[in-house]
Amino acid sequence: MCACALFTRVTHGAEAYNSLGNSDAIEKGGTANSPPPRGGEVSSEMAAELHEAIFVAKQERHKNLFLNYRNLNHFPVELLKDEGLQFLERLYMKRNSLTTLPDNLAQKLPNLIELYLHSNNLVIIPEAIGNLARLQSLDLSNNALQFLCPEIGRLRSLRHLRLSNNHLRCLPPEIGDLQDLETLEVSMNQLMSLPDRLHRCASLQNLTADHNLLGHVPRQLCWLHRLNQLSMAANRLTFLPLDLGRSRELQFVFVDNNVDLKGLPSYLYNKVIGCSGCGVSAHGLAGDPGEAPGEALSRALVGLPAEVKVVGSEADSVVPLEEIAMRALHRIYHQRPTDLSLLPPITLPKSLLDLLQFPLGHCHRCSQTMFTIIYPKLFPLRDTALAGVHRRTTVSFVAYCCSSRCLRTFDLQG
Repeated sequence: MCACALFTRVTHGAEAYNSLGNSDAIEKGGTANSPPPRGGEVSSEMAAELHEAIFVAKQERHKNLFLNYRNLNHFPVELLKDEGLQFLERLYMKRNSLTTLPDNLAQKLPNLIELYLHSNNLVIIPEAIGNLARLQSLDLSNNALQFLCPEIGRLRSLRHLRLSNNHLRCLPPEIGDLQDLETLEVSMNQLMSLPDRLHRCASLQNLTADHNLLGHVPRQLCWLHRLNQLSMAANRLTFLPLDLGRSRELQFVFVDNNVDLKGLPSYLYNKVIGCSGCGVSAHGLAGDPGEAPGEALSRALVGLPAEVKVVGSEADSVVPLEEIAMRALHRIYHQRPTDLSLLPPITLPKSLLDLLQFPLGHCHRCSQTMFTIIYPKLFPLRDTALAGVHRRTTVSFVAYCCSSRCLRTFDLQG
């Protein structure tokens, strides 16, 4: 049985804004910062303090520089004069009023490892940001970003990227080039989808995308074998990938308050899940114990991927020919350790070729790959041992099997 989801959500909520807490904790060991004066203008006293702080940092070759709460409207020119601060590794500039960054930032601060810019008024990030070759942590949360330049994908050392509470409508595909990325936080934006190439972030461990407009989760995310925590609460999800939770590394999944989400893949049964407020929309509300099993299953399958052409049942003993052919081709490719793009061309539609690389899912009973057909089996959460933990929800676990035989023999707790 999984741990109490309520406790985990409290822990998760604290971690969701660790970009603020981490820098505050570090700041206590550095130079104290005073809140800005009223009126939005930098006073002469604050200007003198700023000049002195930068002068001392240059003279003493400081690796950390704290310029928080300075009421800055522009990036300090003192940081960019002459050779800049070649030795600076961590720059903290939270809670100012910056609207942009200089194009020569990487030239003047080439050894930056951490850059904290949350709680400013940044509208755009210059393409030159991609020149910060050593950057490992970038915090741009609580700004006014509407667009993220593709050059963000050139930050090959980046491990933590925080973009929460902006106005982003999409993320550049180039984020998938960040092979060392471990943390991606994009909550409280206006995202309608996530990049399909996100699965290339092979080191990703924590993905937080709460409070967006996401309608689906790319099934490619199931190939993130180091992903430990996935949070997509308060979106517009109606369906989750069949393989979500198949990875042993994925232990925490939060999809609370997706009101039209009715089904959870049975792989999530032994995970720590948050699903409070799911399946409670006016047009999706079920939960009546007397509801016919067929109606409940239909509700849980709302939003099925377009690749699903057949929904099988226990009475269907014959697997369609197209499915058999796809499984045979997949076995051939699986035996050859190479990229599909290097194999001889096959006269199949691109959509089916993509399926060969990223199957629809794996049978929850025997792990057989599935491409165009599923055999679903419903397990209402209220009938499981987790009913006491998850009260405000009407979701069900759904097992997706590859045949009527697996469907008949699948056991959620076995």
